[in-house]
Amino acid sequence: MKRKNSYDYYSMFVKMADYSCEASEMLREIVKNFNVKELSQEMVNMHKIEHDADVEKHTMMQNLAKEFLPPIEREDIIELAQQLDDVIDAIEDVLLRLYMYNVKNIRQETIDFMDIVVECCKEMKSMMEEFPLFRKSTRIHDYIVKINNMEEEGDKLYTEAMRSLYVESRNPMEIISWTQLFQCLEDCCDACEDVADIVESIIMKNI
Repeated sequence: MKRKNSYDYYSMFVKMADYSCEASEMLREIVKNFNVKELSQEMVNMHKIEHDADVEKHTMMQNLAKEFLPPIEREDIIELAQQLDDVIDAIEDVLLRLYMYNVKNIRQETIDFMDIVVECCKEMKSMMEEFPLFRKSTRIHDYIVKINNMEEEGDKLYTEAMRSLYVESRNPMEIISWTQLFQCLEDCCDACEDVADIVESIIMKNI
C-alpha cells in the first residue's frame, strides 16, 4: 500500500504505459494516413510525448534517491521505468526513420505491425494497472502471456514482411530503408515483451 505523502511508483508505471499507448496510436494514424509533408510536425508532436515521459521518469528518479523504503527493490523500479521509456523511444524511432529515409509510400506490413504494437501497449497498460496487486492478482499473468503472444505475432510478421520486400523490390535504396524500418517495428514489439518479462521477474522475486 502507498504510504501517506510518499511517491506513487505504481501510478508512475501506469503513466509511462499510457504514454506508450498515446505514442503507438499516434504512429498508427500517421502510417494509415501517410502524408510526407506532415512528417515534420508529426515528429514534433511525437517528441512531446517522449519528452513528457522522460520528465516523468526523471521525477521518479529524484524521489527514489530520497526514498527510504520503496515498495519493491530500487533496481527493479529503475529497470522497469527504463524499459517502459524504451518502448516510447522505439515507437518514436520508427517515425524518425520514416522521415530520415525519405519514405514516400507505406508498405501494408507497417500498418499490420502498428496494429500489433497498439494492442501490446494496451495490454501493457492493463498489466501496469494490475501491478500494485501482483502478490494476489489472478489476472496479471494473463497480460504477460498476451504480450508474449503478440510479440510472437510480430516475429512472424517480420519474417513475412522481409521476404516480401526482398522478393518484390528491385530498388536497393528501398530494400535498405525498409530492412531497417521493419527491424525498428519489430523492436517496438520486443520492447513491450521486455516490460512483461521484467514484471514477471519482479513477481517471482516477491512472492
